[in-house]
Amino acid sequence: MNSFFNYIKQHIPEISEEKASLFERYFALLIEWNEKMNLTSITEQGEVITKHFADSLLPVALIPNNADVIDIGTGAGFPAVPLMIMREDISVVLVDSLKKRTVFLQTLLDELQLKNKYEILHARAEEVGQNPKYREQFDIALTRAVANTNILLEWTVPLLKVGGVSLMYKAASAQEELAASQNALKILKAYAEIISYDAEWGKRAVIAAKKLEPTPKQYPRKSGAAKKQPL
Repeated sequence: MNSFFNYIKQHIPEISEEKASLFERYFALLIEWNEKMNLTSITEQGEVITKHFADSLLPVALIPNNADVIDIGTGAGFPAVPLMIMREDISVVLVDSLKKRTVFLQTLLDELQLKNKYEILHARAEEVGQNPKYREQFDIALTRAVANTNILLEWTVPLLKVGGVSLMYKAASAQEELAASQNALKILKAYAEIISYDAEWGKRAVIAAKKLEPTPKQYPRKSGAAKKQPL
């Protein structure tokens, strides 16, 4: 057993050596590509394991078996790829608006050879949400370090089936962001609660918003509208 496996097992106790080796390759590619493009400011091995890999896995138990999942603004693959490594049953669409990041993701997933069904989309969230192929098709939507909650709700809720859940990774600001999102929840016909995690790398939270009814057709609005004029 190498030191990477010993260290990651401290933070992801259920991990196997096989899956740990996938995370080790992920780490190596992340650092290699980070030298030519800005994928992450966190580059020390222990911090990548905790603040990216283990952090991405915090709400893994909230994702149903065989779920159809979409990750909006996935960047370097967080949280989708760590979840894919640990959950071979989920099918995932990874969305990012920057072409070079989707090139990295394709290289990464070609290398890891995971068993999940997946698709990588170079697109903006608003475009995906109005596309009939993706609108109201998912059980779970993921967002991590992307935008405030009221904006994320407009980007993700239209993608969910009725009964689906948007999982928004947050830190200490979760309570305030949820309080400021009540109008968005009402308009988008969703209900949200906070799940808190006392991780060793800090206080973490996931705002889980459940879709209660079909989304009004005008949402998401055109590109940039949610940020300029949040619901």
